[in-house]
Amino acid sequence: MTIAQEQHYYSPEEYLKMEVNSEEKHEYIDGQIVLVPSETPKHNTVVGNFGATLLFAFKRQPYQVFILGQRLWIPQKRMYVYPDVMAIAGKLEFAEGRRDTLINPVFIAEVLSKSTRSYDRDEKFAAYRSIPSFQEYILIDQYKIHVEQYCKTDHNKWIFSEYDDPDVMLSLASVPCQVLLGDIYDKVDFGVEE
Repeated sequence: MTIAQEQHYYSPEEYLKMEVNSEEKHEYIDGQIVLVPSETPKHNTVVGNFGATLLFAFKRQPYQVFILGQRLWIPQKRMYVYPDVMAIAGKLEFAEGRRDTLINPVFIAEVLSKSTRSYDRDEKFAAYRSIPSFQEYILIDQYKIHVEQYCKTDHNKWIFSEYDDPDVMLSLASVPCQVLLGDIYDKVDFGVEE
């Protein structure tokens, strides 16, 4: 026999009060608070390589890049999340009453881990698609050279492409940037298990 445990649902305000004072990052998913897993060196290397390319490409351009740690509010899904890499086109827009939480990404990239792979592809991508400004999603595998690209072409229509050749140039559709797949994986040792 299984004993059901009582589940506590938090308001967005309760979550934010706890999160601002927390040493760890947590996501908020419609009343539930979930600890964000700590990143591995491989994950951080991939995020850093990709984010650095965007930062360099956007110098003196009307885009801002945020790498790890920037909170995003998704009102239609009642979610607060921390994308690995996020780009904003033009002016930053903030969640109501906040100056630390954005709402208008045009581009998001997530580096897949074994524990978040399904969540990033399914529930998180569905939530991101509810953001009006959102145009492109990149999923980067950290265990092998493999990148998935989803580009919005029309209302509710997305084109899917995938790449696994280190000599292929990934051209982003929502922002003016190209990156060689091999550069995304620079200094990543696939032989090391983490």
